Amino acid sequence: MPYILDLDYTNFEVLIFPDVGSDDAFDKTQIIPTGKIGPAEKRDLALKYAKGEIFAFLDDDAYPRRDWLTHIVHNFNDPDVAAVGGPAVTPDNDSTAQKASGLVFESLMGGGTNRYRYVPVSERFNVDDYPTVNFCIRRDVFKELGGFDTVYWPGEDTKLCLDIVYELGKKIVYEPKAVVYHHRRRLFKEHLKQISNYALHRGFFVKKFPKTSLRLGYFIPSIFLLYLILFPVWVMYYPVVLVPLVLYTVLLCLTMIHIIYNHKNIGLSVLTAMGIFLTHVFYGYYFLNGITARRLEK
Repeated sequence: MPYILDLDYTNFEVLIFPDVGSDDAFDKTQIIPTGKIGPAEKRDLALKYAKGEIFAFLDDDAYPRRDWLTHIVHNFNDPDVAAVGGPAVTPDNDSTAQKASGLVFESLMGGGTNRYRYVPVSERFNVDDYPTVNFCIRRDVFKELGGFDTVYWPGEDTKLCLDIVYELGKKIVYEPKAVVYHHRRRLFKEHLKQISNYALHRGFFVKKFPKTSLRLGYFIPSIFLLYLILFPVWVMYYPVVLVPLVLYTVLLCLTMIHIIYNHKNIGLSVLTAMGIFLTHVFYGYYFLNGITARRLEK
C-alpha cells in the first residue's frame, strides 16, 4: 500500500478485494471482503465499486513504481486505445531463487518474444495478449465486454485481450515506462507449478482461441521435449541430430555468461540455466496435455 499511495498521479482511488475483512484503513482506499472467489471475479467487482473511467489492475504480489499511472494515462488520449500494459519487473529485494525465476522470463531463451512483459523495451502498439499483473483498461470497454470470462484462470486475460482487439477493433498499447515490480515464484517447485498451469491453459487455448494461441512460439517447448525423448534412438542412426542439442547448450552457456556479466553472480546464472531447461520441459509436457484436454477444470 505505501507504494500505491505514494504515486505521483493524485486523482485515483484504491479498491482491495481480500477474501476476508481487515481493520486496516488507508487514504483513498476501500477494502471490500469478497469471500473465496477467483482473481477474475474480484477484478470484475470494479464495475460495481469503482468510480473512475480507467481501471488499473495489479496482482497482490506486485506494486507500482511511483510514476506508473502518469505514464499510463497519456496513452488513453488516443480514443482507439482501449487498454495499456507495462512491464512487470523483478524487484531487487527478491531472493536469489525468485530472481532466477524472473531471469528465466527475462531471457531470450525463456521469455522469447514475450520477454517484453518482464523488462522494459521499446513501445508497442499492436499487442493482442497481455497479463493483468500490470494492465489498465477503459471502464466502458470493460463493461461492454462484460468483464473477464471467469471460466478461465489463468487465461482470463488472454480472452479479454482477444475480445478487445478482434471483436471491438480497439488497440492495446505496451508502455515500457509504466513499470510495476512483481515478486516471482521461487525456483524450482513454485515456478514450475506456475509454468505448468500456464502451459496447460495455453495448449487448451490453441483449440479454443487459436487467433492468439495458435502460434509457433508456444509449440517450441513441446517440440524440444519430443526431441529429447526421441534423441537416444535418433542419434544412433543419424548423428546430425546432435546439432540442435549443441546449439541449445551453446545458447544456454551464452545466457549464463550474460547473467554473470550483468549480475556478477555465478550461482544465479547456474540456477537460471537450470530453470530455463526445466521450464522448457515442463511447459512442453503440459502444453501437450492442454491440447489433448477436452475441458479444463477451473
